[in-house]
Amino acid sequence: MAGQAEVAAMRRAVALAARGAATASPNPVVGCVILAPDGSTLGEGWHERPGGPHAEVAALRAAGATARGATAVVTLEPCRHTGRTGPCTQALLEAGIARVVYAVADPSSVAGGGAAQLRDAGIDVEGGLLADEAEAGNARWLTAARRGRPEIVWKYAATLDGRVAAADRSSRWITSPEARADVHALRADADAVVAGVGTVLADDPQLTVRAPDGTPAVRQPLRVVVDSSGRTPSTSRVLDRAAPTWVATAAEVGSGPDGRVDLSVLTTALYARGVLRALVEGGPTLAGGLLAAGLVDRVVGYLAPALLGAGPAALGEAGVSTIADAYRLELVDVRRVGPDLRIEAVPIRSTASAQEKR
Repeated sequence: MAGQAEVAAMRRAVALAARGAATASPNPVVGCVILAPDGSTLGEGWHERPGGPHAEVAALRAAGATARGATAVVTLEPCRHTGRTGPCTQALLEAGIARVVYAVADPSSVAGGGAAQLRDAGIDVEGGLLADEAEAGNARWLTAARRGRPEIVWKYAATLDGRVAAADRSSRWITSPEARADVHALRADADAVVAGVGTVLADDPQLTVRAPDGTPAVRQPLRVVVDSSGRTPSTSRVLDRAAPTWVATAAEVGSGPDGRVDLSVLTTALYARGVLRALVEGGPTLAGGLLAAGLVDRVVGYLAPALLGAGPAALGEAGVSTIADAYRLELVDVRRVGPDLRIEAVPIRSTASAQEKR
């Protein structure tokens, strides 16, 4: 059973893993700490970028020869896969590590199974230490690896009565500059920003990451327009050269029973393009379709202290006909952003049960 020194080391490893949050994608964020038998730290490391050393290798290099007989504390089960770098299991064995403590099992069919390989080689292995903390920091990669699609975050901005625009369809600006700056931080943390063609036609958004002064960020996520019949005008700002764009049509992706883009196929195609987290920004029809298909993993809503009384709602048809079928959410964060309220929640209902309801 893990001791106090290993618990503290795992918390440190989770913090180290977070250093790669902006650079490791499409790889997981991983942190590792090498502990001496007396509980002192011999080396630390984290995975910084694809093609770079994995966390275990970086920590072993820092520990050097002192790693022999030591314990490796790592946020993700060591990989047994040879890709752009060698397997971490082999590096740990060659370094003479005596014990490995990891937080979360690797769900990948290619790289997973490292714990069993280490045990077979005589290493003492323990899994599950601080798994919830490590899961939270690596949700993007874990969701994608387990489900074969990106983590889908639906973001919306609305008035207190749930309107995303007025009756005349005007919507700029419902929320404050502070809330809009927070949205740009969400975009910066995503691999793709997704909008429906209705939003493109109504608002002509650029969907790029920008600083409060309008300066574009160096890294821009892929812009995706879900456009079943190819109605996106060639003059749309989303088609400028500020960031790459994919106009996903039913002809290219495939269509569902309603003739629109098959959203399950679309998310799988995004994963194939290296997208691990997709931020969905409107409109109500697209959001409703994703929710009905069980494809929404997180909801971030910005509520402005304003009332309209008429106009389109934040969410369109989502397959709910009675209150008993409402999609229930668990609040994970509620805070003020300028004058607005920011609410973050995750669905309580599993993806499987949501699909069964359809």
